[in-house]
Amino acid sequence: MKPKLVVIGNGMAGMRTVDELIQTAPGRYDITVFGAEPHGNYNRIMLTPVLFGAKSIADIMIHDFEWYRKNRITLHCGPDKAVVDVDRERRCVIAKDGTCAFYDKLLIATGSLPLMLDIPGRDVDGVLGFRDIADVETMIEKATSKRHAVILGGGLLGLEAANGLLQRGMQVSVINRADHLLNRQLDRKAAAFLQRQLADKGIRFYLGTTIERIDQRDGHISAVRLDDGSVLPADLLVMSTGIKPNISLAKRIGLECQHGIVVDDGMRSSDPAIYSVGECVQHRGELFGLVAPVYEQAKVCARQLSGLTSSQYKTLSSATMLKVTGIDLFSVGDFEGDSECHILQLIDHDLGVYKKIVLRSNIVVGVILYGDTSDSAWYLNLVKDRTSIAAIRHRLMFGQTPLANAA
Repeated sequence: MKPKLVVIGNGMAGMRTVDELIQTAPGRYDITVFGAEPHGNYNRIMLTPVLFGAKSIADIMIHDFEWYRKNRITLHCGPDKAVVDVDRERRCVIAKDGTCAFYDKLLIATGSLPLMLDIPGRDVDGVLGFRDIADVETMIEKATSKRHAVILGGGLLGLEAANGLLQRGMQVSVINRADHLLNRQLDRKAAAFLQRQLADKGIRFYLGTTIERIDQRDGHISAVRLDDGSVLPADLLVMSTGIKPNISLAKRIGLECQHGIVVDDGMRSSDPAIYSVGECVQHRGELFGLVAPVYEQAKVCARQLSGLTSSQYKTLSSATMLKVTGIDLFSVGDFEGDSECHILQLIDHDLGVYKKIVLRSNIVVGVILYGDTSDSAWYLNLVKDRTSIAAIRHRLMFGQTPLANAA
């Protein structure tokens, strides 16, 4: 009989691992997957196009139900199939409805949960996160009959929700505690470019403030009160203030957890029979929220499960490539710099282009590109390789193509 692999979590990280495993060692395991949503595996990143109507749920499916059947994978999905316990002695996974599955190897890929701030009045209809298909379906339904949407959080997801609801015809306000948008990825000048472009579309911004209280009428949100005294009408409040690793199950069954499930370079947890990948893990003190490192973890984990134990995970460079409502953004490294840094900047308001390069001793240590990211891969390699740019410094701002032509 084949060894049994059970996967808890039917999202992008867990199923990418299964996909890699099928490529690396087809037929090695008898695979069973548990997922709490009543769907196949879908691309969570593409929920925004679903929100504003450019794509359907079917369009964003990575693996539909037929794929599981074709690959002889047993899929248990839906709220009743959410895993509530793992008996590590008997090596048995137990779902909410009592469904059991025994394993030789277990993969935990429970992902993350939206941070829902403990604001007075939040437990009313119309307050939600932006994390899954159900959230998007709720937003679409509200947009058909409601007028005022408030987004709490000026990060990528918050801005995407704002743009989607704007395109659905709602009046949208964005509230952000920091005094500029995307404050972890952009400096103030790049953020100002972004804010101007989004404001021109009709989105209103309230920066440097947050929600103090949520008002309701007949059990439904009616307004939000800000800590600067402002009161905004609200028929819908989307909290997009970040994510936290979903580690409640792992903690309950006694795995070592800190902020996430602690894993080694082979993506093994403190129990050698249990692996973990994705936004729920903590590797060498680091948490993960972007696709690239999660997919790299999946590849390493699949190789480990295939018996290729020399495969090890190494943290990738922390580059961020974003597309916010059709606007291209890229940032990497220390884009603020310090007193020892030299900063090169190019600003073109007419073209909507902003470039910033931070140098320390003729080494590129940070880059922001706004509006034109065509040379992002080249700049990323300069940062990763710590290449001296002394010979090309006077042309560095203009990217790789002019340099190649000049050569």
